[in-house]
Amino acid sequence: MRHNTLTLYITTVLIWGSTWYVIKLQLGVVAPQVSVAYRFAVAAALLFAWCLIKRKDMRYGPRDHVWMAVQGLFLFSANYVIFYLATGLLTTGLVAVVFSTIVGWNIIFGRLFFATPLSAQMVLGAAFGMAGLALVFWPEMAAMSLQDQAVYGLLLCLVATVLASLGNMVSARNQMRGLPVLQVNAYGMAYGALFTFAYAKWSGLAFTWEPTVEYTLALLYLAVFGSIIAFGSYLTVLGRIGAGRAAYASVLFPVVALSLSMILENYSFTPAALGGAVLVFLGNVLVLAKPHHFKINRRP
Repeated sequence: MRHNTLTLYITTVLIWGSTWYVIKLQLGVVAPQVSVAYRFAVAAALLFAWCLIKRKDMRYGPRDHVWMAVQGLFLFSANYVIFYLATGLLTTGLVAVVFSTIVGWNIIFGRLFFATPLSAQMVLGAAFGMAGLALVFWPEMAAMSLQDQAVYGLLLCLVATVLASLGNMVSARNQMRGLPVLQVNAYGMAYGALFTFAYAKWSGLAFTWEPTVEYTLALLYLAVFGSIIAFGSYLTVLGRIGAGRAAYASVLFPVVALSLSMILENYSFTPAALGGAVLVFLGNVLVLAKPHHFKINRRP
């Protein structure tokens, strides 16, 4: 990857790895659907303000707006609402494990929609990462029973992950059509916020606010860093290296989350978790490295 691309990739991993903990601070008084709507409404407002300051062209045709709305629905609305709900039913570690399957979904959908070529190196790297995550979170996975609540939470995570992957595909399509990431994210997050507000209103949820410094700072962090900066970085990387390789960042999110847990929640690595972290790192190297092609030299 180019140096700038690597910087954007690392930025995405570090920020989104930290949001697992911050999302927990949003759960409680305010309904998860409403918190998601607040988050992307704030992010969209800030992005529009930035685009106006930078005099970005914000004029697009109806067809482009349809695709930006679809991206907003999948990437900035439905999947986040479902993930917030799932986080209330499962531990964040298990949610992170399920979300990491977006690597496989992106590879499948990329092949299906864009005929993206597959390499054994990419598949092997993804397998290493998934195996590593299984080791890291094995105690949580082993403790999960087949109670209705746990199964329901798991199904929610799978649905949300598929929606997020489809959102990745729409973003890739929009970039292929020459639509810039910054402006599309501004419109997409605005559409996503509108969809979520409408759903919350239709569901009869109260648009309350938790008047605490913790909730407000968490919302601002998720809007500015978790939404504007991280999505801008990630979707730019996705456009450059493809959805399959870009999505491998999701395999590293839980590792960052664990590191924060060591500081904030007194988490300690078990030997299995440490071995899993090593596998995740090796998988990351395989997926991000340039594929090697072996040639057989023949005599003329």
